[in-house]
Amino acid sequence: MHHLGQTRSAHRTDHLLQTPDTFVRAPLPGMHKATAIMHAAPAIGARFTQYTVEFEIGGLLPPALAQRFLYVIEGEVEVNGTVWAPGGYGYFPAAHAAVVSAKSVARAAIIEKAYQPLPGVAAPDFFTGRENEVAATPLMGDDALQVRALLPDHPSFDFAVNTMTYLPGAALPMVEIHVMEHGLLMLEGGGIYRLGDSWYPVAAGDFIWMAPYCPQWFGALGKTPAKYLIYKDWNR
Repeated sequence: MHHLGQTRSAHRTDHLLQTPDTFVRAPLPGMHKATAIMHAAPAIGARFTQYTVEFEIGGLLPPALAQRFLYVIEGEVEVNGTVWAPGGYGYFPAAHAAVVSAKSVARAAIIEKAYQPLPGVAAPDFFTGRENEVAATPLMGDDALQVRALLPDHPSFDFAVNTMTYLPGAALPMVEIHVMEHGLLMLEGGGIYRLGDSWYPVAAGDFIWMAPYCPQWFGALGKTPAKYLIYKDWNR
């Protein structure tokens, strides 16, 4: 039901809140038994592309021309003969030949970006990991806010992807305003996000794009932890 045109979604010049009731699904070229929900793209002013893939059993995601990051949200996918469960993730260099296939009904977050080389530093290789094997670090000493860095802290990577988990009532210690842009997918829980001069209730399933220098702040609400996956351009 459309609730007479009401939605929590909002689009401003420096940010986007995209809620599941406004998602539009369409396959991208080369997909088989899979569809994409496009979240951020150059059309909105982003310097990266982020989308969610929804796989049927046997669904296929073809290789990308740009570098790609994939994080499994639900179900299982297979890459190069290895099965990735929820929380499994990987980095694919530009034009890497790996095809992603679904072993079950599955969902995955995809981030793609043209690689920006750094003189004297070789581009990174194919890389995989499991979120639950990454050590959590308190943000600025706050044990109620834990960060897991999913990519190595190395100048070869021109972006970073982290998960951030907030205990109920935890919040960022400051309003951030910076040169980096973000793509953020809420994975669990919810809270309140300040974006620019607006304040939004957010919940699991929501996506947020933040342009460079967009004022931003988050506080977790409810009885369960809030968790999100967040992209930022980095090291350049």
